[in-house]
Amino acid sequence: MSAAAPEQSVAGRLSFLDRYLAVWILAAMAVGLGLGRLIPGLGDALATVTVSGVSLPIALGLLVMMYPVLAKVRYDRLDTVTRDRRLLLPSLLLNWLLGPALMFALAWLFLPDLPEYRTGLIIVGLARCIAMVIIWNDLACGHREAAAVLVALNSVFQVIAFSALGWFYLRTLPGWLGLEQTGLDVSVWEIARSVLIFLGIPLAAGYLTRRIGERTKGRAWYEAKLIPRIGPFALYGLLFTIVILFALQGDAITSQPLDVARIALPLLVYFSLMWAGSMLLGRAVGLDYPRTTTLAFTAAGNNFELAIAVAIATFGASSGQALAGVVGPLIEVPVLIGLVYVALHARRYFPSSTAPAPREEPTHA
Repeated sequence: MSAAAPEQSVAGRLSFLDRYLAVWILAAMAVGLGLGRLIPGLGDALATVTVSGVSLPIALGLLVMMYPVLAKVRYDRLDTVTRDRRLLLPSLLLNWLLGPALMFALAWLFLPDLPEYRTGLIIVGLARCIAMVIIWNDLACGHREAAAVLVALNSVFQVIAFSALGWFYLRTLPGWLGLEQTGLDVSVWEIARSVLIFLGIPLAAGYLTRRIGERTKGRAWYEAKLIPRIGPFALYGLLFTIVILFALQGDAITSQPLDVARIALPLLVYFSLMWAGSMLLGRAVGLDYPRTTTLAFTAAGNNFELAIAVAIATFGASSGQALAGVVGPLIEVPVLIGLVYVALHARRYFPSSTAPAPREEPTHA
């Protein structure tokens, strides 16, 4: 991308589906609310068949949403990040120490009287980026391979660490600090089971798809032909899940709009602090613009798909915890699109101000 790239329309580089993603999310919310009002018994019908405590339609939507994202990851590039300690160590610090701790603090600061929403936000903070962050990184001319590797690393680490972090931040730390515990009865296995199903299954499917596809047809065909075909299904799965969730959450959303706004506020603060702090840290340790941008977007983004899955499986689809997860993507999309513009303007402050041009049209992640 040339030096005049900040003036280029970011939206113009997105596919039709991605360009109006915020519109689709709003439409899905509206459809869900409408269905919830028109079909009073919808919740009971959806709960007839469940997978790990999640209604079958929602479970399918979550798995469909996660699979294309993980099929895009280049799993053979993990070693490139493990050798780059200036990128790897700050990423691990931001994603697995600072991020969850910051969301925990913001949840208690902004929602001390709303324990269900507070818990939902804490779960969001534990679910690190593996999804739409690839789009934001690509638009901001970040390092694409580094982003793919960090996403893969977060995917693997999440399966291993999420349940332990959930136990620590939901039960242990509040007890140490003398904070009110909201009657949580969540075992490590309950969280681990949700992670293994809703992250482990699509992770394995994505890895096998790439491995088999590249062996039979080659990487060029896989990324130029197959990925664009399956990529949009992540958006379809997301929108389907939002429709069902909002159908179940209709009463809470329409009767408690102030609560929804209160959920959004700490999310806004979280995205801003994580992104700005990561940019400053990357600059301080000597990373160039592309890698610093990748560091910032992978640290600021969250895996709302996983957070929603865990909240539903542990607390129920009509819970306040699930509502907190549903509000997440609606806030993330406009905020991180805005931060793409900020990043493009900020690259003038880096020693190497020339970022690599995009190598392919981004597709929905």
